Amino acid sequence: MTAAPVTSPDPAPVPASAPAASVPAPGTSTGASTGTGSGTGAGARRRPLVLRNRAFGAVWLGQILTQAAVRMFQVGVAWWIVAHAVPGAPGLASGLFLAACTLPAVALAPVVAGAIARFPHRSVLRSAAGLAGAASGALALWAHAGGLPLAGVYGAALALATCQAFFDPCLTTSVPELVDDADIETATGFELSTQSLAGLAGALLGALTVDRAGVAGLAAGCAAAYLGAAVLVAVARFRTAASGDTNGAGDTNGSDGPPRSRPLLRILAELPSVRRILICFTAANLFTAAVFVVIPLYTRSVLFGGGGTVALLEASLGTGALVGAFTGTRVPGRPTVAGAWCLGLMALALALPGLFAQRPVVAGCLAVAGWCAGAVSVRFVALFQRMVPTADKPGFFAVMQAVLGASLPVASLVFGTAGDFLSPQTLCLVQGIGLLPAAGALALLGSRTPDPAAAKPSGGER
Repeated sequence: MTAAPVTSPDPAPVPASAPAASVPAPGTSTGASTGTGSGTGAGARRRPLVLRNRAFGAVWLGQILTQAAVRMFQVGVAWWIVAHAVPGAPGLASGLFLAACTLPAVALAPVVAGAIARFPHRSVLRSAAGLAGAASGALALWAHAGGLPLAGVYGAALALATCQAFFDPCLTTSVPELVDDADIETATGFELSTQSLAGLAGALLGALTVDRAGVAGLAAGCAAAYLGAAVLVAVARFRTAASGDTNGAGDTNGSDGPPRSRPLLRILAELPSVRRILICFTAANLFTAAVFVVIPLYTRSVLFGGGGTVALLEASLGTGALVGAFTGTRVPGRPTVAGAWCLGLMALALALPGLFAQRPVVAGCLAVAGWCAGAVSVRFVALFQRMVPTADKPGFFAVMQAVLGASLPVASLVFGTAGDFLSPQTLCLVQGIGLLPAAGALALLGSRTPDPAAAKPSGGER
């Protein structure tokens, strides 16, 4: 998933009767997840998943490191552009940078899907983290030597975003290889929470590191995180699902071998209600993603703060998203209606800083916006971990990331350019007003969304 405030809508709760999304490897007990090496049964189930499943815990920690590194880089460089590199016209420059950070996930979706379907998941994860570490290290050396051009930073952003575009959907697809079916929803909650933890790390370290150690220190920290993640993935133990594990989808190539991943457009064509909801949230992302452009501009021009203020605002957004990721399943009501209410609340939270410029108010509003984003994310991904056939998961999660992320480069460029002509308060009001149509459209989809109890989890919608 992308790092935008709204990344994954929640179309329906996970059906209680959904079939297993993976088949445990021979000799593996279903009472405890792979790689635990600990006891089974109810006692083990009560332990946190990351403690009783060492393989998943290692990969989860690796994801925290990679996403923390990329968010630290994004937050730190965005603040470096606004406060140090291009103080005269920072809007367009920071917008171009953030567009470079989001473009690979959209442009490379078919390539990512093919790589995830073709190569062992652990190899993809390890290679992505290792290459990102090498790119960050090279940038650190260049910045330390002096004379680092802005184009060099843009190139590094593209490289890191490309590696992350492979890492995130591959990890999402790999969840059934790391945990038992009963733990998929819990594992998904942990996985989504890493985006919020990464936001916190980026908020607390990115801008502060740039103010104190420059881009060289920032890139060195990112390199250490990426290389640490590569080591954690390399030592984790993945299990391979049985060849017949297709969640009832059947072998699409008419043979007895592993099923082939179908074309991305065909996957979405067979999930009409999901497609409509993804369109709603893609439109919403045109306005929510702009928060990453607005925060440094607002800090510099309205709050007259420094890296510490950027850290406070980013931490507020990340904390809210973290809480939302763990409490999203408790939001009452039909999912589309609950999602619409969350978008409406987010619209209010993003618009209020345009009217009230007090630091505590802005921080509180960003915390509420983050909670809304986290709450509407976790159940959606957990649902499709169960409903999408195993053979289609690489393509589905890649296209989901691409569809939801398609608006992010556009939002970065549009709001970045507008930031050189309009005040940050005006941009906040535009964000809030722009979200309202998406919230209304999502609410109207409630009557057109199939009843989750009647859904067919093994083959998508019919």
